[in-house]
Amino acid sequence: MKKSKLITSILLFLVVFTLVGCNSDEEETNSPESEEQLNMDSEENMDEESSHMGMNHSGSGEVPNDLQVAENPTYEVGSRAIIQTDHMEGMQGAEATIVGAYSTTAYVITYTPTTGDALVENHKWVIHEELENAKKSALEAGAEVTLDAEHMEGMDGATAEVDSAEETTVYMVDFIPTTGGEVVKNHKWVTEAELSAE
Repeated sequence: MKKSKLITSILLFLVVFTLVGCNSDEEETNSPESEEQLNMDSEENMDEESSHMGMNHSGSGEVPNDLQVAENPTYEVGSRAIIQTDHMEGMQGAEATIVGAYSTTAYVITYTPTTGDALVENHKWVIHEELENAKKSALEAGAEVTLDAEHMEGMDGATAEVDSAEETTVYMVDFIPTTGGEVVKNHKWVTEAELSAE
């Protein structure tokens, strides 16, 4: 009787040990895939955010001397609007206070930072007055320019290519990120199409 109980106990132990061992093997084989997936997701997020990682969230409020103040902007200085763009984390849906409104040509550009960092593609926005030696007329897609702006580290003095141009009213805004944190002051630039009424 004792012998059969002992054999039963040993068999039960072996079955449990085998099941635990199999389960452990499955976890080990799944683990690298899960880690790899996490790494891929993390890299994708970094790629999406890298183009604006060095952006100065707050600015001095200084604007180029030749920048023309908008005569009848949709959003007047001191008014509020909702940001409908995501140039950086915490921007989409944030309430903005209009600090300045200017009539100009806004450019989407691609450039290599002077810091040697990776190419920044489709950066929004650089305005006409922030280009070195810019002529009066707006530039077309494909034009090569030198930047005279410091929205991001490595931008000032960098060579850029114009991806697209848009004649519009651009706004300098203050806003509190939806992700929390301090007020972003004098953010440059948000276009009229990227704002909506409260």
